[in-house]
Amino acid sequence: MSIAREYLKQQMGNTLFQQSFLNEKTRLDIEYQLEELKRDIAGYRPVNELIGKIDQIERFVQHA
Repeated sequence: MSIAREYLKQQMGNTLFQQSFLNEKTRLDIEYQLEELKRDIAGYRPVNELIGKIDQIERFVQHA
């Protein structure tokens, strides 16, 4: 196992680290989905496709 993986495994035992890690992951996931949506809007995707992506982001945020 690499040093980084071992360190991450060790840190995940710390609840404060674990919560911070999950919060940051959620933030980055939402940011990525919004960037993807912006690209689709700029690319003049069909409205029903855009609405589907917005619905997907809403579901993700509700479960985060």
